[in-house]
Amino acid sequence: MSSPNTLFPEESAIPEPFRIDTPLEVSEYLLDGRIEQWGGETQRVDSAIETAVDGVYAPKHIGSCPDMDEAAGAAAVASTRGAWDNGMGLWPTMSVAGRIKHVEDFTHRMIEVRDEIVRLMCWEIGKPYKECCVEFDRTIEYVRDTIDALKELDRTSSRFVIESGIYAQVRRAPLGPTLCMGPYNYPLNETFATLIPALLMGNPVIIKPPRHGKLLFAPLMEAFRDCFPAGVVNLIFGNRRLVKPILESGVVNVLAFIGSSEAANAMRLLHPSPNRLRCILGLGAKNAAVVMESADMDLAVSEAVSGSLSFSGQRCTALKILFVHENVVDEFIRRFNEGLKNMPIGMPWVDGVRITPLPEPGKIQYLTDLVADAEAHGAKVVNPGGGAVDRSLFHPAVLYPVNGQMKVYHEEQFGPVVPIVPFKDVETPIRYIIESRYGQQMSIFSDDAAEVASLVDPMVNQVCRVNVNCLCQRGPDVFPFTGRKDSAEGTLSVGDALRCFSIRTLVAAKGTPRNKALLSDIARNHKSNFLSTDFIM
Repeated sequence: MSSPNTLFPEESAIPEPFRIDTPLEVSEYLLDGRIEQWGGETQRVDSAIETAVDGVYAPKHIGSCPDMDEAAGAAAVASTRGAWDNGMGLWPTMSVAGRIKHVEDFTHRMIEVRDEIVRLMCWEIGKPYKECCVEFDRTIEYVRDTIDALKELDRTSSRFVIESGIYAQVRRAPLGPTLCMGPYNYPLNETFATLIPALLMGNPVIIKPPRHGKLLFAPLMEAFRDCFPAGVVNLIFGNRRLVKPILESGVVNVLAFIGSSEAANAMRLLHPSPNRLRCILGLGAKNAAVVMESADMDLAVSEAVSGSLSFSGQRCTALKILFVHENVVDEFIRRFNEGLKNMPIGMPWVDGVRITPLPEPGKIQYLTDLVADAEAHGAKVVNPGGGAVDRSLFHPAVLYPVNGQMKVYHEEQFGPVVPIVPFKDVETPIRYIIESRYGQQMSIFSDDAAEVASLVDPMVNQVCRVNVNCLCQRGPDVFPFTGRKDSAEGTLSVGDALRCFSIRTLVAAKGTPRNKALLSDIARNHKSNFLSTDFIM
């Protein structure tokens, strides 16, 4: 039986638009242009949200999907290899304009199932409904922006270059079969941030959805089948036993993965030719905020609260450790705790909610242990109710003073625990960032120009984005999104991602009259998709 103070609902109290009366039992997968029936083991999918019938609570059952095996992984490899056909397949040799048309057709179909995808995301990973809507809409915008970026890239390549008597056309060519694996916290957006540029550049793909956030791919299966040639998109469900034969085959040329560096390293080593495997990786981060004595306290607190706790802190770009000057740290904590009142905790469909149930099994215990470890080494939970647990809800815990003896000082908590470190000398946070294994982003809060400049100059050589008087974030998507050290490999953003999933390739010939006539005939009469001067509008 539940506590009478629980925030988890009775089934009858769930608002009608968010109810799941019939679980989505997915028994299909997409392989080689066909939607196939899976007859093997399945994965039960329960929500992090517990609901009650007559006062008895249990995790809400929302569906199931195939738990595919090694043979299925091998079949996906064969399909992708066939679509690639040693670079001679329909997709890799198709014109850029042709590939764009296929992706645009798919985008129209994707928009038709927006509501279903958003609702499934809300239940499966516990993300606030409004943030699920933002994720979907931002993904559509990302697709359109990437198409525009490809058109611009192709325009600059739609001419011959003449150098030292050599006529050449330089274009970007695909790399080959690609495995795309996104994370649970942004299962749609970050999967598509690799999937779309990979497809647009001519690479056939295997999509393996994340452990949490996989059901939402089912409504897209028919659109993938109908909008792309056979074998260009393969959608399969499973775990490590499915991934292992895909990489061990050696057929995959590109691994696009967003997750932990440990998992990425293990997968890279499965490939028989790891030096041939192009890796585009979004990995861990322990982004720090440095709040100087001169900082605008209202601004610093507002950005720090949102940066630390949006979507319960489950963002790679979240602020995961706060260094605050000792002369202002008491005021900062007081205001931070006031700001927590604007981060309401509850179910994803509640308007304005920011802290929601955590989908990862074991995460509640992990966060509880982090807090206990910090307390054992001298920190205190300085906010009322911090660290309280209600089933899969974890009330944000603000820890102070945090030091290097504590696990939370070093580990990426990926949840609503906020460690605050007081400092007297700015060398303290600088040294922390230098010695950290991560190098994604950091934030500086200061109104002193000389102070900001003195931090910016060394920190741009430690992290890939320094945010001044604002939280860490990915967008706008046209900006580079990457990291140093163990935080990333390759750049995931509009424009840059197109380059990551392709390689510069050229056709060259001496500028003899016969060669010039030959090249002119090929281009003028549209005999080649590569040697072409067509200009995409």
